[in-house]
Amino acid sequence: MSRRRSCLGCLFRLFLFVVLALAAAGAGAYWLLNQPYQGFSQPAILEFPKGTSTGSMGAQLAKAGVLRYPWEFLLVRVLRPNARLQAGEYQFVHPASALTVFDRIVRGDVFYYEVTVPEGSNIFDISAAVDRLGFLHGADFLRAARDSALILDLDPKAHTLEGYLFPSTYRVTRSATVQQLCQMMTALFRKHWRDLQSSADVHDTVTLASMVEKETAVADERPIVASVYRNRLRIGMTLDCDPTTIYAALLEDRYRGVIHRSDLDSANEYNTYKHAGLPPGPIASPGLASLKAALAPAETDFLYFVAKPDGSGGHQFSTSMAEHNRAVQQYRQRRK
Repeated sequence: MSRRRSCLGCLFRLFLFVVLALAAAGAGAYWLLNQPYQGFSQPAILEFPKGTSTGSMGAQLAKAGVLRYPWEFLLVRVLRPNARLQAGEYQFVHPASALTVFDRIVRGDVFYYEVTVPEGSNIFDISAAVDRLGFLHGADFLRAARDSALILDLDPKAHTLEGYLFPSTYRVTRSATVQQLCQMMTALFRKHWRDLQSSADVHDTVTLASMVEKETAVADERPIVASVYRNRLRIGMTLDCDPTTIYAALLEDRYRGVIHRSDLDSANEYNTYKHAGLPPGPIASPGLASLKAALAPAETDFLYFVAKPDGSGGHQFSTSMAEHNRAVQQYRQRRK
């Protein structure tokens, strides 16, 4: 009987030892999984396509120095078997534990690239910005932007998406396409246009707003510039808008930073020195302030304006050619 009790005691002690050992191992593993680690000196960027296995993710994370060991990631998966790991590109900059890394991928906390479109950007400017991303091509963006399908229901006269790629900063992943980017930009334009609650012709409004945007960066001047063009349109006077002439040269791939006499004489329909009325369409992406100015120009009699020579970016407005010529002369003298 005593021998039997002795054996039972040994088994109990062995069982207790195993339980304590497993508990200690579990506590140690959990402690390790919570310890921040950084085995990289530069930001680590990893891409996990759809269908990437947990083992493959762990191996890539360990190889990049995000985790100490691949098995850490597998162990977290055992602890959280129902979690869904999200495909995408992830950037790791700071030390993080295996649990934190796992949670980020479950949340889909993917790395975004930014495309900034300043007010007054045209499709060529945006194309260059897209090209700088490195994974999208500017030429592909230009082809997509020249397809007006995304905006035709709002502007049946649109030939391209010019003017409807709303200025903002857009966040895209490496898997994004140029078509998706165009959709994001036109969707933001639609939102702002709805908020304006205007019944005005969208094509003419955006065209005028784009000219205002390119002519002045001074907020208070935008309604005044819009009034100059409205006044000229009313009397049938050519708009003589330099930015439209530049845009004509851009379309023909001959603009080199300076307006030449040949540009002013160009028969291109965007050249408002040769053709009265608005150009065929927008020449850039106007911001909200320029759209508002085009919808509600100031009440003025101005027909002319020229830049002030003080470098402020402002303009001198005139009602007559004589007054305008004096302002131009003043500008030239002070510039000298």
